[in-house]
Amino acid sequence: MNHSTSVWLVLLAAFILANLPFLNERWLALLPRRLPKTLWIRVLELLICYGILIGLGLALEQSAGQIAPQGWEFYAVTGALFLTLAFPGFVYRYLFKRRG
Repeated sequence: MNHSTSVWLVLLAAFILANLPFLNERWLALLPRRLPKTLWIRVLELLICYGILIGLGLALEQSAGQIAPQGWEFYAVTGALFLTLAFPGFVYRYLFKRRG
């Protein structure tokens, strides 16, 4: 897999993982829940999905060669990008007015 494909794969996975907590009522989209999810549970799921995304990125970087050391700036920027990608799911869940 070349670098361009890896980058697009990570971006697509980031978009899917960022919106996943807002688009379903299951815990991490796998386990059913008895009660509806609150905003705080969705934020916790968002953090877990961010960790999964970082793991995927590290795995793809390792398969391409040596992993470059990352500082706090890298995680701040990728976290901000992840929250930006989660905006459509948040709008759909909490701000979009549904009829009926």
